[in-house]
Amino acid sequence: MTFNPLSRRSVVMGFGGAVATSQPLAAMAGLRVLMQGGHAADAAVAAAAALTVVEPMSTGMGGDAFALIYQAKEHQVYALNASGRAPAGATLEAYQQRGHNYMPARGILSVTVPGGVMGWADLVSRFGRLGLDTVLAPAIAYAENGFPVSERISISWLGCQDLLRQYHEAARTYLVNGRTPRPGERFRSPDLARSLRSLAEQGPDAFYRGPIADAIVSTSERHGGLLTHRDLYEHCSCWEEPISTDYRGYRVYECPPPGQGIAALIALNILNDYNLSETGFASADAFHLKMEAIKLGMADSARYVADPQRARVPVRGLLSAEFAQQRRDLIHMDRAIADPRAGMPPTSHDTVYVSVVDGEGNAVSFINSLYMNFGSGIVADGTGIMLQNRGNGFSLHPQHPNCIAPDKRPFHTIIPAMVTRSDGAGRKALYLCYGVMGGFMQAQGHVQVLTNIVNHGMNVQRAFDMPRFNYQGGRRFFIEPHLPNDVYAGLRRRGHDLTLRAGGNYGGGQGILIHPETGALMAGSEPRNDGCALAF
Repeated sequence: MTFNPLSRRSVVMGFGGAVATSQPLAAMAGLRVLMQGGHAADAAVAAAAALTVVEPMSTGMGGDAFALIYQAKEHQVYALNASGRAPAGATLEAYQQRGHNYMPARGILSVTVPGGVMGWADLVSRFGRLGLDTVLAPAIAYAENGFPVSERISISWLGCQDLLRQYHEAARTYLVNGRTPRPGERFRSPDLARSLRSLAEQGPDAFYRGPIADAIVSTSERHGGLLTHRDLYEHCSCWEEPISTDYRGYRVYECPPPGQGIAALIALNILNDYNLSETGFASADAFHLKMEAIKLGMADSARYVADPQRARVPVRGLLSAEFAQQRRDLIHMDRAIADPRAGMPPTSHDTVYVSVVDGEGNAVSFINSLYMNFGSGIVADGTGIMLQNRGNGFSLHPQHPNCIAPDKRPFHTIIPAMVTRSDGAGRKALYLCYGVMGGFMQAQGHVQVLTNIVNHGMNVQRAFDMPRFNYQGGRRFFIEPHLPNDVYAGLRRRGHDLTLRAGGNYGGGQGILIHPETGALMAGSEPRNDGCALAF
């Protein structure tokens, strides 16, 4: 049984270092830093900063970031939460008094403190070998000299034209004569270049305490927002213990809540007792099991994930074998779950993407985002910095653990992932550094890509090439139309409501797999966007 692959890309291999991300210019920025002797952390930040210039609808200095870091000499995985908090004035009452029953999707009241810039600095400071000036140099050059806008990025940019036209500073910064840039057109970002240069020369104080902070606060005040100098001045990143689970002999890591990575781990725990290798990839049985497990994991994530510093999140219970069996018992091979509800875990006290591995085996799984394309739509005056709309991730339901509150972090969709294996001496050996961008598709993509590799024996590129599905709620799924017809028929007989769609959000995956025997870095990149993997 055969089906049409989405691309004919080969795995990109090297020993000296590898970078995989969503845009070739950004991948080149990361590779240049590796070839200068940089650590994987230096290259990850270089690529992420370049993406703020060349893919500005997806990420920026006004957004948040999360990272998983593998230090080869220590055989240890670290987690960095570089997400921002709600302003001190962001009370439930403040939103209710402004007539909001739901969190605004755009505009100044969707803005939270940008955490990503502090994360860049923290990552380079702790693990890097090069300074921010060297790491940010490629991004500054792209912003000052201009870059050719790619076809796919031009399409995404065009889709945000009306949003950008709503706000004078956004239109001045990101439109050309009132329109979005065309494919191949040179686009310069002089204001953003100055902001990046200030960061390179002065460090994060330039952003959180200097003229950039003044511009963010004055812009917020002019639009009726809640951000103050205190909110920016007191911001800090958090180094955290990653959460993980064992899947078929591999240890899979995610960042802890408030990220949705736990949804992927719950789904993998459910799938652990099924032999997906026997069903084969292109089978209704395999897709049914993955769909049901993801449904349940996402229901649990929606119910329980919140800022653990401000609400109780039962992580240990949600990742327990007992809870996995409870959720597994709900799956029937002959019918789809109609209305998945969150489970009751046993009592316990307990979200652009860049993958980089350097020549020493250090790795960074890094994700940086404005949330929706061009975030809030509001650019801080004179800085080129688009402010994120991550506050839309909060709830305005007073009993929900994710209800907005001062200095609280919202539910986050952006999640990096990492996988280790035992090296035979009981130590963690890096196996896979990967991620899948795309809002609520991310946890789903983590599960689908990993099972393609572990259960179905695919190489890292083919794992990204294969058709994917995107859960829409209830029994509804979008699914790509590249599978045999009997797969769709078998799923529909079980009650799955399928919409076959070639375009749409199936995520943007990037990954680097380390050959267990030779140590070769084997990189794959997303065929659905401008993804690019490079190695040397």
